[in-house]
Amino acid sequence: MTEQPTYEVFALRYAMREAKRSEHFIGGDPHDGPMPMDYFLWLIRGDGRTIVVDSGFTAEVAARRGRTFLRDPIDSLRLLDVEVDSVRDVVLTHLHYDHVGNFHRFPAAQFHLQEDELHFTCGRHMRFGHLRHSFEVEDVVGIVRLNFAERVRLYRGPVDLAPGITLHPAPGHSAGLQFVRVNTARGPVVLASDVTHFYENMEKGRPFPTCVNVADMLESQQLLYAAAPSPAHIVPGHDPEVMRRYPAVSPALEGIAVRLDVPPKESAA
Repeated sequence: MTEQPTYEVFALRYAMREAKRSEHFIGGDPHDGPMPMDYFLWLIRGDGRTIVVDSGFTAEVAARRGRTFLRDPIDSLRLLDVEVDSVRDVVLTHLHYDHVGNFHRFPAAQFHLQEDELHFTCGRHMRFGHLRHSFEVEDVVGIVRLNFAERVRLYRGPVDLAPGITLHPAPGHSAGLQFVRVNTARGPVVLASDVTHFYENMEKGRPFPTCVNVADMLESQQLLYAAAPSPAHIVPGHDPEVMRRYPAVSPALEGIAVRLDVPPKESAA
């Protein structure tokens, strides 16, 4: 059996919003209080590959939706020594505004998406405001255009993206959500994206309110546990705790970018 390559994995924080606990759990929370949310994109690097996971949102969308835009996520890839023109693969975990907004900034990339997500965003359910509010129509139209240009690879199920990197459908939050499993020096790291926004969503089985199907959300959280060697190998999609649990790439990038391919700090393990 051929040994799988190992990869470096990074989380890059580009935005945040002030929020309360009641906004992050179905049914609210009886002990309401501050619970900010961070916004990330992720980078996988190694074995001659540079793969970006999700592409964030733009400053214009941040202003319209009331998000605090800390830095341009695509320009910030240079902080990790990545030139955008050189990126050949972008995984889109789903098509919500905060995960696909800068797709047009990657001129040479192929995009990797579950087909169910594209069907959902172009289908009958977008007639309902509750289901479409997390999408930007121009993002969806842009991905359709890229598909016509043969730059979108659509999958129907799990896929081996590269040796040691797999994509796994995990619907519920959105119809075609997928997470990414990456082989690293500390074992497989699971980039959960919005399968679980916060550690607490999965640890307590209390899903985030934005969802298409609650039952699917709960089952998809179990898929995270099945894909990871331990809960410490699962990285949620929006939890500020990620920036505290993992070491910064460098002192200059404290609070901006952390390494996920190394174990969490002892105080957070």
